[in-house]
Amino acid sequence: MDKSVTVYGVDFSSAPCRKKPIAVAVGRLSLGLDGRAIVEIDGLEWLETLPAFSDFLNRPGPWLGGFDLPFGQPRSLLTHYGWPLHWDAFVDFFCQTPRESLRDCFRQWCNARPVGQKFAWRQADKPAGSSPAMRWTNPPVAWMMQAGIGRMKAAGLVFPAHRYPGSAWTADGDLAADQTEARLALEAYPGFTARQVTRASYKSDNPGQQTADREMARRRIVEAMLSGEAGLTVACRVAEPLRDCMISEPRGDALDAVICALQAAQAAVQPRFGLPDDLDPLEGWIATVPPPSG
Repeated sequence: MDKSVTVYGVDFSSAPCRKKPIAVAVGRLSLGLDGRAIVEIDGLEWLETLPAFSDFLNRPGPWLGGFDLPFGQPRSLLTHYGWPLHWDAFVDFFCQTPRESLRDCFRQWCNARPVGQKFAWRQADKPAGSSPAMRWTNPPVAWMMQAGIGRMKAAGLVFPAHRYPGSAWTADGDLAADQTEARLALEAYPGFTARQVTRASYKSDNPGQQTADREMARRRIVEAMLSGEAGLTVACRVAEPLRDCMISEPRGDALDAVICALQAAQAAVQPRFGLPDDLDPLEGWIATVPPPSG
């Protein structure tokens, strides 16, 4: 890396509005004099509509972004229902299928299985501690995927964990040399980094649960990120007003957006984005989650 590159972190919402917008952390990734990667977060943007999200995606590259939404679904689920097994075709299918039809399939899958084994999981979900990507409520991550990933694909982003588009990649899984202006999209999950610091709940959309204990948990996470103790090798620099916002904002959107940016940056400075050698490009992977050993 011989110059800085723009990095975004996106705390996504499938139905953004003024009260619950999409939070976007905006920063720059560069190398310090000691060779360590540094992310300087310049600020936050708030997107109140999905068209505004589409406009954001079409900003000129090069840039990289960490997006907190599933980019894929479990292979076992797709195989069971005979859905497309090539990622780009599945994205088109998934985003064009009515929610009611998808919900019926999800329910049928869950109803046919015992308690504790209801959901299908991608290979990355359990190591990350994330919700199963097929979950349609509490949280509705399946609908987050449906609202976001089609727009991201239509914007022409490059998806390392899905090796898409194929022309952007070498046979060894490296980004092709001609991709100098690429806009790279990596799936992020801020809860994974937060849990490297504390298992305590650090956010809530419910005003009655926006407690001092959760604010203290956010403070611990922010302080760990800034001191290099959150399980990330990239250094983080944040101006004091933004740092205060990350701590005080009770929904955790500002903090999550910054974590997404850091996860994308961490992946970008690793060989082949830190992806598993046996990556399944249909399911993809979550940035910074270690590949399974053995």
